[in-house]
Parts: sequence; C-alpha cells; structure tokens
Amino acid sequence: MTKERPAMASASFASIRRFVLLAAFCLAPVAGAQEAVIGTVTHLSGVFSVQRADGAAKMLSVKSEIREGDLLKTEDDTYARIKFVDGGEVVLRPNTQFKVEKYGFVPDDAGKDNVAVSLLKGGMRAVTGLVGKRSQEKVNYSTAVATIGIRGTNIGALFCQNDCGGIPTVSGTPPPNGLHVDVAQGVIVVTNGAGSQQFNAGQFGFVGGPAQPPVIVPSTQGIQVTIPPAIAINAGRGISPAAAAGGSAGCAQ
Repeated sequence: MTKERPAMASASFASIRRFVLLAAFCLAPVAGAQEAVIGTVTHLSGVFSVQRADGAAKMLSVKSEIREGDLLKTEDDTYARIKFVDGGEVVLRPNTQFKVEKYGFVPDDAGKDNVAVSLLKGGMRAVTGLVGKRSQEKVNYSTAVATIGIRGTNIGALFCQNDCGGIPTVSGTPPPNGLHVDVAQGVIVVTNGAGSQQFNAGQFGFVGGPAQPPVIVPSTQGIQVTIPPAIAINAGRGISPAAAAGGSAGCAQ
C-alpha cells in the first residue's frame, strides 16, 4: 500500500488541477457578464457584431446590451443605433468599427462622468446625453488623426481610409482620406498635434492626417453623415424636418 500512495496522490492532484482549469474556463464568461450595461441597441438593419473586452465575440440584435470595452462592427448595408444610459445616442454607418473605451455615468454624481469612444473606421452620427451637457470636458471621440471634444452636440463624423467610394460629393469623386465632421447642433473642438479648431452649428470640417491641422470646409464642399428614415424614426413618433432633409435630429429622443 505504501508504494501506491505517490501514484494515488499524483492522480488526485491531476484531478484537482483539471477541476480548477475547468472552473476557471466556465467562470470567465460569467465575469464578463458582470460588467455594467452602458447602452442598448434600439434600431438595426443588417449584420452587427461585437467583440467584448474579454475577447468574446457575438452577433447583436435589437435590445442587445452594449458594455464598456465593446468593439462594435457593422457590415455592408448595416446601420445600427445605440442608446446609452445617459440618454446619448449614436448611429453607426455601414462598415464601421466603433469602440466604447469608457462610459462612466452615475445620475447623481457628475464627478464620475467619463465618456471616451474611438471611431476606428467608417462613420457615425451622435447626439450627446447628460454627460455631454453637464461635463462637457469629459466627453471625447477619438480617431487616428484627431480627437473630437464634444460640447453638448449633434454631430456627424466620417473617417475615410480608401473606403469612402460610395459617399456622394459635389465633385463626384470619393471624399479624400481623413476625418470629415459636420455639426448640426452645439459646438465641437477638433484637436491633434498640428493644431485645434472649433466648429459651430452648421459648419463642416476636415483633418487630412495627424500632422495636418483641422480646417473649416465650405458648406458646399462639406460631407454630411445622414441616416436612413427607418433608423432615424422613433417608434410611435414622427421625424423632424431636419432629419427628413438628411440631418440627424431624428437621432434625438
């Protein structure tokens, strides 16, 4: 019996090790599920997916939850609209990648406000919520060429990287590579290492690259991010004239 003990101990240790590894594997998705929900998909047309902060990937549908750290991806012909916990909303264009880096919001504690998102490719139309109204300096949208500081606004942003061939322009040629912005309401400040520029309601802007300063573009040449009526209209409500004309007021509540 004495000679069998090491083998028995080894088998027992191996069993415990397998149990621990299995438990860790099974609990990993549960840990991710504990992260706070910071938004919900309210409208969707097409294929929409997410890569969670823990690496898990899944398809999304209307009423799907959005969490901090999510990398959201729309496919061809897909528009997705998300409503965040502070009342803010964003509509993502086809072939867009949008990451929610941080979305801190506590209704009765403005000190915890912190919204940071990244537009990695594609385009979006966004309306800021309560955080953008009470803590303007704590809302930032970033791209590879510049950061957009939000000041309680309704804006569009399109980041072209040889992938904007389907976007209409006055000249008939695709928009140049870089960041295109338009402001429907409020004010934004676009900043990079080459400079900073404020854009007011009704203005358009462009940033060609990280070493090129943001510039105001004439309205006749500006690129505006528009939303299909099916995505802009809220259930049981109409659509504003601005949204029907190609603006984004339909993004608001």
